[in-house]
Amino acid sequence: MSRRDLDQAPLDATDRLAIEAQLGRPPRDVVGVAHRCPCALPDVVATAPRLSDGTPFPTYYYLTCPRAASLIGTLEASGLMRDMTERVARDQALAQRYRRAHERYLADREAYAGVEEIAHVSAGGMPDRVKCLHVLVAHSLAAGEGVNPLGDEALTQLPAWWTAGPCIEVDPPDRSAQSGSEPA
Repeated sequence: MSRRDLDQAPLDATDRLAIEAQLGRPPRDVVGVAHRCPCALPDVVATAPRLSDGTPFPTYYYLTCPRAASLIGTLEASGLMRDMTERVARDQALAQRYRRAHERYLADREAYAGVEEIAHVSAGGMPDRVKCLHVLVAHSLAAGEGVNPLGDEALTQLPAWWTAGPCIEVDPPDRSAQSGSEPA
């Protein structure tokens, strides 16, 4: 689900607790859930392009699932990013599709908020190299298959990380104690 196609699902208290447990820290400036794992927990969030402290933050789609992140780390360690970067340099059709993914990422982020300092900077090394598979996979999950060819390719190399059940356990907060939504 991309920002351009559909508003991000708002965070509820259970989502906030899940994301904090997944990251091992409080989430910063999360504006919505961009994708949910088949286990129903958030696995990709959308983050404000300018953090509350004023820092520009180009990573709009941020992977939160620790299982998926670990598996992607293994792919990165295998040399896959180097191989993908070399393919982008020599395969013009792939380079064009990857550039369109970069443009889509920028458009999704810009639809939420424009930040001049990062106006032409996406994330993950797009559009010319592969610097972070975590970002590319997060983009593929959030935007859907066919948008980011290298994120899609990395996803096909991952086992189904959700089949063992949720990556973390979250006890829903007492609904009677909630007093509306708060910033992440």
